Amino acid sequence: MKSFLSLMLLVVTSFSFSQVTITGTVTDKRMVPIEGANVYLKGTYDGSSTIQDGTFSFTTSEVGTQTLVISYISFETFELVAEVNTITDVKIQLKEAINTLTGVTLSAGTFEAGDNSKVSVLKPLDVVTTASALGDFVGALQTLPGTSAVAEDGRLFVRGGGAEETQIFIDGVRVFTPFTPTSNNIPTRGRYSPFLFKGISFSTGGYSAEFGQALSGVLQLNTIDEPDQDKTDISLMTVGGGVGHTKKWKNNSVSVNASYINLAPYISITQSRDTWNKPYEGLAGEAVFRQKYENGILKLYAATDYSNFDLLQDNINFPEGFRFSLTNRNSYLNGSLKYFFDNDWTLQTGLSYTNDNTNILIDEAKVKGDENSIHVKAKVKKGFTSKVKLSFGTEYFITRFKEKFSDPNASFTTSFENDLWGSFAEADIFISNDFAFKPGIRAEYAQDQDKWYVSPRLSVAYKTGDSSQFSLAYGDFYQNPLNEYLKLTNTLEAEKATHYLLNYQYSKERRILRAELFHKEYDNLVKFDDDFPIATSNFNNNGDGYATGLDLFWRDGKSIKNFEYWLSYSYLDTERDYRNYPQRAIPNFSSEHNISLVGKWWVEKLRSQVGFSHTFATGRTYTDRNTDEFLAAKTKNFNSLSINWAYLISQQKILYFSINNVLGTRNVFGYDYANTPNMNGVFERQARRPNADQFFFVGFFWTISTDKSSNQLDNL
Repeated sequence: MKSFLSLMLLVVTSFSFSQVTITGTVTDKRMVPIEGANVYLKGTYDGSSTIQDGTFSFTTSEVGTQTLVISYISFETFELVAEVNTITDVKIQLKEAINTLTGVTLSAGTFEAGDNSKVSVLKPLDVVTTASALGDFVGALQTLPGTSAVAEDGRLFVRGGGAEETQIFIDGVRVFTPFTPTSNNIPTRGRYSPFLFKGISFSTGGYSAEFGQALSGVLQLNTIDEPDQDKTDISLMTVGGGVGHTKKWKNNSVSVNASYINLAPYISITQSRDTWNKPYEGLAGEAVFRQKYENGILKLYAATDYSNFDLLQDNINFPEGFRFSLTNRNSYLNGSLKYFFDNDWTLQTGLSYTNDNTNILIDEAKVKGDENSIHVKAKVKKGFTSKVKLSFGTEYFITRFKEKFSDPNASFTTSFENDLWGSFAEADIFISNDFAFKPGIRAEYAQDQDKWYVSPRLSVAYKTGDSSQFSLAYGDFYQNPLNEYLKLTNTLEAEKATHYLLNYQYSKERRILRAELFHKEYDNLVKFDDDFPIATSNFNNNGDGYATGLDLFWRDGKSIKNFEYWLSYSYLDTERDYRNYPQRAIPNFSSEHNISLVGKWWVEKLRSQVGFSHTFATGRTYTDRNTDEFLAAKTKNFNSLSINWAYLISQQKILYFSINNVLGTRNVFGYDYANTPNMNGVFERQARRPNADQFFFVGFFWTISTDKSSNQLDNL
């Protein structure tokens, strides 16, 4: 018995001597103690938590080299590898972890809209419920600051830039012909259905090095990854009808949609300034296939549409009207693959193909155009740490354009081939949750010009509070000359714009405030010496210009129950010397002041959503032929108030009404002057006005879905 007690005493004594006490202090980078941090030896149960002064202490019987782990929420986990008996009174500073939800975001020049966006100034629902938009995503974006009201055109005019200076991408891949062609004073619309997209990013300047060939802006449309259920959507409208169906399986899905538009019934009961020989008629179809994999997703999108019309436009120089007819056929294919590797690499590839065929009759002249364009792109992204992410990629653009012109006196064909290679790299670097920057660079090689273009880009953001931040952005941007020039000459180089932006953003509890100062310098703009570009024109890149201004945006969805509104204001000071301008002047598509007010109110008792949209813009420049001044006169101010009403007949049936320019304001976009003066030596003029002052729309929308509750309110 005595021997047994002696043996136990020896074991206990030996065990006690092998115990090691581990101690230390944990603070942040400002030396503030961290209470509650978890401290332990990896692979063991030995550990403790820090107390109020940041200290910790625990004992262990482990020997040799061990790994001490310190972890705490909002900080990066710290590991110390050392001999266990040396881990005594250690001083450890934890680094702040980057929080993607509450940290700073690089937002200068970019408006996000989407369910996955950290700060959405527009929601997917807004794209199709804005009263003036009539279901067109571009129409909703025209209520944001930075855009000019060019109601007779319908495309995006951004910060003193022409509509052709803003490019559109679907899932990161270029759309070469995103709008349906039309005639003067009849606004165009986007080709693609808004219900296909889960999110939108609209950059009015300072955008990523990933995107090129856009002097003023980039619109990114991201399609839905996976539908939530099977459903069928049916629409009957005053201008046509449509049907769509989505079928969902476990890992894949198919969506198809078809629509038919015919304005003949509408025109027969409304007044029009023009005489329609054949009212607008359009047929469109699209399909999306999605396949989900364990680590990726494949999406294939195809769309085709056909449209035609024939009209006599009222024109001061053609007493019997100026005839214009158009037939267009467009096909678009888009495929994208996104794959996530186990080592935190992400690969995103895409390809798009566009074929656009247009036949135009202008009085007695015929123009037949055919364009084939391809965009191939691959992008790789790697997160090295929570603070450093690198992305780089390459892409190739191919364009083949051919146009034949003929009239009773002549016939000739013009064409061009344009290949462009681009490569880009940029990094997201987070110094802390309050400070981040994104340096980037883009290089492009234009094959027909045999010339390289290098574009540095930089964005910086600093968070000033829990809900506010400042951002800066700078970048050079290049864009090839337009097709209307390239088909006539091969001597031109790319046009250039340099952007400078300062942005402030505040976002809290469904309220958003944005203010942005910008300055844009143009260089190498195309000029020619005729009234319009022709084969004998002298072309050069001697044009230049600038655009400076202030954009303000306020959105409030909290102050009034069931009511949400936003207010946009833009101030623009711009001049440019390009095309056939004899001197620098304010272009005729720019307004000095633009204001938009949009409101939406859900009335529970009426089972209705009522909305309005009002746009105001100061007058635009035009040249008065009875003076010697160029683009010195201005039109009257633009005003348009639109309203809409969506009534839920039942949960899945909606009756929808809308009226654009409900007050019937007589807006003027400019003036056409007679080719010759009258007997008094005065050039008579005719106001350039819309085909009709108002447009009304009535539609019935019915959804048949698995859950028997979803409806098309988010598609109206």
